[in-house]
Amino acid sequence: MSGLRSWRRKSTGTVAVSRVPREYPDELRERALREVRTAGRPVAHVAKDLGIHKEALRGRVRQAGADRGEGDDRLTTAEQDELEELRKGSGGVEAGERDPQSRLGVFCPGDRPSPARPSR
Repeated sequence: MSGLRSWRRKSTGTVAVSRVPREYPDELRERALREVRTAGRPVAHVAKDLGIHKEALRGRVRQAGADRGEGDDRLTTAEQDELEELRKGSGGVEAGERDPQSRLGVFCPGDRPSPARPSR
């Protein structure tokens, strides 16, 4: 069972199986993409012949199409890399956006006039 990892639960004695993502060699990926593009064969057929999961190959085909400028629904690999670099560089901003307490300091006390208080 290549690509599978199993473990036993102590209480029930059942065996659970989880899928471990496999990294396919670059040559295999390129060959699969070439077969889908040039031969026009369905992704599922090419994936079965080469022993690749069909959804992994489908994602690669869609990404290759985005890199070639086909379709507007995905970022190109270069755009994804750029976005990843931008996110790494702005770590404080993202953390602040996720932390509700940090949003409380958006308005400093001097930014707004204080409400009029009745004099005693």
